[in-house]
Amino acid sequence: MDLRPLPVRHAPLRRLPQLLAGLALYGTSMAMQVRGALGLNPWDVLHQGLETRLPLSFGLITAITGAVVLLLWIPLRQRPGVGTVANVVVIALSVDAALALIPEAHTWPARVGLMAGGIVLNGVASAAYIGARLGPGPRDGLMTGLAARTGRSIRLVRTAIEVVVLATGWLLGGTVGIGTVLYALAIGPLTQAFLPLFRVPGDPRPAAAAPAARTSRSTP
Repeated sequence: MDLRPLPVRHAPLRRLPQLLAGLALYGTSMAMQVRGALGLNPWDVLHQGLETRLPLSFGLITAITGAVVLLLWIPLRQRPGVGTVANVVVIALSVDAALALIPEAHTWPARVGLMAGGIVLNGVASAAYIGARLGPGPRDGLMTGLAARTGRSIRLVRTAIEVVVLATGWLLGGTVGIGTVLYALAIGPLTQAFLPLFRVPGDPRPAAAAPAARTSRSTP
């Protein structure tokens, strides 16, 4: 499945709203998992751990972390896109807004529902913003950039990054639990399942024009 970024001018009326909606839902899914308090994904464990040490909101910490990760793109020669910048800003705003609206859960059914619903919504949201093909998020770009520079596999690089991030966040006081394990097991298959619904196809016109050009040159 081709997920390489496309020019912004390609189908902007579909792609830009899809990107923004996907990122807003992503932030909402993060807030649901925070309120479930049964374990977060590795990066959110780090964000929550930093939140316990800094007088900053969860959303602002995600934005600062994203900006720091973007700085690491420079030596890796990664290029941000519209989606990269939007990822930092929209997720930060939406997660803080959702945390303000979603109350803390005090019963097991509510906590499990928030955790499970948050993981599923995260898969939908990931497929939506990735499928818009407007550039990777900061953390995705770090992963692909390191893989390209080191020659290591994406799987190995991603695992190494997330282990380091998870351990750091846990040491800082972030929540690690069954939700962390379920997220790790489910997010890949969920995103893969929803991607066909959201992936924007490439512009077919250049591919169609190429055979026509070859035909015209071969005609005497």
